[in-house]
Amino acid sequence: MPRRSSDLRLGELVSSRAGRDAGSWFLVVGREGERFVRVADGKRRRLEGAKRKNVLHLVAHAQVSPELEVKLASGVRVSDQEVRKALEAMLSRRGGEGQNGQG
Repeated sequence: MPRRSSDLRLGELVSSRAGRDAGSWFLVVGREGERFVRVADGKRRRLEGAKRKNVLHLVAHAQVSPELEVKLASGVRVSDQEVRKALEAMLSRRGGEGQNGQG
């Protein structure tokens, strides 16, 4: 379980373990200080409204989208479609386990 935002990489696959979105899958799209990150799924939670989450409420799954990591780190604009596609690809590699039950 991550303890600091620096423990998570941009573009990393995470799932929520607390809150209304518990069990949902996201990608890390930003960092805010030591304890918080911004997460998005490109559908329910879009980039412009990325959810601020405490890192203690997330489970990291050690999968990162290298393309998104580079774009997010360099400040290049990323689309919701790119986030959606990367998330779907990672979840399909995991065998489709626990896809977002919402929407």
